[in-house]
Amino acid sequence: TTDPLTKEQAELLKNRARNLYQVNMILDNLPVMRFTEQNGMTIQWTGYPVGYNPMGSSEDYIINHLKFRVLVHPYQAQGDVVVTSEDGVAMVESDRKSGFQIVGFEVVPCSVKRDPAAMAKLKMYEKVDSVNCPLELEKSQVIREKEQITFTYEVEYVKSNIKWPSRWDAYLKMDGAKVHWFSIMNSMMVVFFLAGIVFVIFLRTVRRDLTRYEEMDKEAQAQMNEELSGWKLVVGDVFREPCCSKLLCVMVADGIQITGMAVVTIVFAALGFLSPASRGMLLTGMIILYLFLGIIAGYVGVRLWRTIKQSTEGWKSVAWLTSCFFPGIVFIILTVLNSILWGKKSTGALPISLFFTLLALWFCISVPLTLIGGLLGTRAASIEFPVRTNQIPREIPERKFPSWLLVLGAGTLPFGTLFIELFFILSSIWLGRFYYVFGFLFIVLFLLVIVCGEVSLVLTYMHLCVEDWKWWWKAFFASGSVAFFVFLYSINYLVFDLRSLSGPVSATLYLGYSLIMAFAIMLSTGAIGFLLSFYFVHYLFSSVKID
Repeated sequence: TTDPLTKEQAELLKNRARNLYQVNMILDNLPVMRFTEQNGMTIQWTGYPVGYNPMGSSEDYIINHLKFRVLVHPYQAQGDVVVTSEDGVAMVESDRKSGFQIVGFEVVPCSVKRDPAAMAKLKMYEKVDSVNCPLELEKSQVIREKEQITFTYEVEYVKSNIKWPSRWDAYLKMDGAKVHWFSIMNSMMVVFFLAGIVFVIFLRTVRRDLTRYEEMDKEAQAQMNEELSGWKLVVGDVFREPCCSKLLCVMVADGIQITGMAVVTIVFAALGFLSPASRGMLLTGMIILYLFLGIIAGYVGVRLWRTIKQSTEGWKSVAWLTSCFFPGIVFIILTVLNSILWGKKSTGALPISLFFTLLALWFCISVPLTLIGGLLGTRAASIEFPVRTNQIPREIPERKFPSWLLVLGAGTLPFGTLFIELFFILSSIWLGRFYYVFGFLFIVLFLLVIVCGEVSLVLTYMHLCVEDWKWWWKAFFASGSVAFFVFLYSINYLVFDLRSLSGPVSATLYLGYSLIMAFAIMLSTGAIGFLLSFYFVHYLFSSVKID
């Protein structure tokens, strides 16, 4: 029993009750939590409100009693038994014959008015009579000045038919799942419809240009080169080395590495190998996959460098930069964020031992594998350009609007395929909600790859048609620009959905991690769009007969 409320305390509780502030509850190993309102409606929630303000009443009421209903399932051991320790680690015990396993729980918050004189006679943790949540406001605890409030709880263990492997299935029945499925299906239909139209128009246009060009004789081709404009006129410049070619090779290689990591992780999660019950397994699996996929990144980066330069000179620097570019930027951001947490003496700061562990894994596994992949790239067959490059670059005609506006706007279509899943992922990370629909995430990733490739192909062809042969970086950012909209959406999510995130330090941490996510998405989508555009341009100009 607390002391009588002061005027300031009463006003604070009233404001929090009206705004439905949530009290975060950390309940390990208990997969299900439900909140039951006064009208009997059950919803899924993280935490519970401090209080409530009933309709038609000018008074505010506080939640001061919690009823924990723990669901247990009996078992008869026929060998080794999997149990969970206090820190959430699964263990195998061979000497247990029978017992109960916790398979879920329910929390019912109530507002109960108790007699302050009777409660004052009780000691801490002394048993209190069980009560039902009252529906009458007269029996609920009102918030007033000089009011004494008693906080109590009760625990009830109930046998359940839910088995241990099925304890997480409750998240598949969360409220709003129908809306989630409908939104995903709607997005897929729109994406397939738009992508189909663009793809058909695009194929017809290219096929018509190629057919007309091949049917002409040499004199007609020469006359067309003088009279017509379009992609045919940039034959001698289309494969000219782009500016910052080494950086392009590094970013494409890192993007392929991130894409491979994401695909394998999502596939394993969709197959059930990575469950929300295994804390940290998802992140650990992603890190391990990223380290070992360094060999693919080194191979892609060095082979692209060899294709652009038509020689293997400088491949070691490309491999080194590939192994250090993305991890180095992530390490710098994490160091800055961790320094802020250390300065605030926060317990959420990463321990220094973890930093050294990540550095050891980086330099002992990722870097050597990337160099090995680069060595394999030097020995692979080189990709020969189908046309010769002129010594003097062709002048690009002036345009009314800068081409980068079109490149930036192209990111809206890929963003439309993932923004719904992005909302649920951000809610999982920052609001403590479990993300369980990895099958949908795999479908969205598949759609994203298709859309990124098509958007990059269309924009590359449009730039070639206006005699703009500097397509390399534009093909990369045509699909990679989706990261810009992802970061803007993250800011929108911070402003409108994370109102409980208080203070500049919390906002800085959120923006820092969002920047890492957006940067990874840019590299991944950019690499997909660039490689598909490269093979398209190579195929397009391989079909042109040049004497």
